Amino acid sequence: MSAERTQPVGIDALLDRVRADLDRVTAEEAFAEAADGALLVDIRYAALRDRDGLIPGALVVERNELEWRLDPQGSHRAAEATGHDLRVVVICNEGYASSLAAVSLRQLGLHRATDLIGGYQAWRAAGLPITAPATDPVTTAVD
Repeated sequence: MSAERTQPVGIDALLDRVRADLDRVTAEEAFAEAADGALLVDIRYAALRDRDGLIPGALVVERNELEWRLDPQGSHRAAEATGHDLRVVVICNEGYASSLAAVSLRQLGLHRATDLIGGYQAWRAAGLPITAPATDPVTTAVD
């Protein structure tokens, strides 16, 4: 038996394809949805969170743990993963990886999962609340 091979697709085409099924939100819309009970999920890696800060109230989940932590039926789920009807807004740094992550959550049955257009950088540019970075960058002199 041989598996049927599909034609390769580039990342730009893949993003276009998956985003067609997402109702992506702006930073302002995500802020309003969070106030109405949506779960904001920050999937940025630690160095970006340390550099740029956090969105207050957002659940921080590393991308490689996302499906494990958000699956309402999973044994490793976060307390916030209360059911498949939960509105989840995934946030990465600039809004690319979050689209793929949101689709992955939808495949787990979280049918209301989506992502933030422009990611954390759009949130920050919109002047929405953030907590200061954990550490200030240190400038060192080079001889």
